[in-house]
Amino acid sequence: MELACLDLEGVLVPEIWINVADRTGIPELRRTTRDEPNYDTLMRYRMDILDAHGLTLRDIQAVIASMGPLQGAAEFLAWLREGYQVIILSDTFYEFATPLMAQLGYPTLWCHNLHTDGEGRISGYTLRMPDSKAAAVRAFQSQNFRCIAMGDSYNDTAMLSQADAGVLFRPPANVVDDFPQFPVVTNYAQAQQAFTSASTR
Repeated sequence: MELACLDLEGVLVPEIWINVADRTGIPELRRTTRDEPNYDTLMRYRMDILDAHGLTLRDIQAVIASMGPLQGAAEFLAWLREGYQVIILSDTFYEFATPLMAQLGYPTLWCHNLHTDGEGRISGYTLRMPDSKAAAVRAFQSQNFRCIAMGDSYNDTAMLSQADAGVLFRPPANVVDDFPQFPVVTNYAQAQQAFTSASTR
């Protein structure tokens, strides 16, 4: 049995933090895992900016409520489900992702949790576990699943390396330069071809 292990942001839905940056007029929030490989460094940077501007979880959720999947994402996900069991492995948070999951038909999502203070400001977060994407793929493989993974950012590369086959979806040039071993696709038709080529069936 083969599993499709997908990142969420940049693969199926737009980058949440970039949308928050554009909506709030705070360009510093456009920094994502495409730019910063260290996730803890990135999240502390984000929380400092949110705190400085007095933004709450509700403010971010209001932006997310206006978002939808990337064009063609729902159809690609439906295609994948016909041939693979699909798991979304993301470094986003359940408090962010739930409305977007509804628009994608509630696929299985493994991600993290946020902490808020009494005023609704984001005060911290709990990772499901360190290096959770690659760890999940290792666990699937230990159960004799073959894993084909797709992501777009630095924080996906450990998952792609661990998987039996890894694919980069619309990655930035710096990620391509640093990880030339992974094939690159730029649209869902190419992604379908990449999964078909990587499959042993």
